[in-house]
Amino acid sequence: MATSPPLARLRTAHTADLTAADLRAARALLDAAFDGDFSDEDFEHGLGGMHALAHDDAGLAAHGSVVMRRVRHRGRWLRVGYVEAVAVRPDVRRTGWGGQVMAALERIVDRAYDLGALSASDDGARLYAARGWRLWTGRVRALSPDGIVHLPDEEDSTYVRPALAGPPDPAHDLLFDWRDGDVL
Repeated sequence: MATSPPLARLRTAHTADLTAADLRAARALLDAAFDGDFSDEDFEHGLGGMHALAHDDAGLAAHGSVVMRRVRHRGRWLRVGYVEAVAVRPDVRRTGWGGQVMAALERIVDRAYDLGALSASDDGARLYAARGWRLWTGRVRALSPDGIVHLPDEEDSTYVRPALAGPPDPAHDLLFDWRDGDVL
């Protein structure tokens, strides 16, 4: 049985400070963790921000990133730390690596953004809920090239974390900026 990971093996770095080998390892981990269902656009969504990378003797054990997005809520555009590309190598799941990666990302969200947000898979939702992320109970929309569109399929998997702006009010929509591929 695997033991809890040592804290000393976790590092955070901006995308600009990752090597080509770091990026290849992250992509390989994400492909393995998502059984090949992690597209090039999904990978691109996790770039341009801060990464948390956890290593063990076998290599990259866990990864996650936080990138800035804009979300309009209650008439104000918020800087949102959007968590992306969270994965744990299959052989070390449920041993604490995901929690360490999330702790590093949450520190960034809590200190640098108005709000935290993410879109959770069924498996990931348990981790996020246990760490205080809350399922968004309001409407989710996006500012698309063709105008504002409602994203009802995202309303059962969008989680938020109050940060500098305090808790969002579900009586008011979250209106996300647009991006190619999966909007959330």
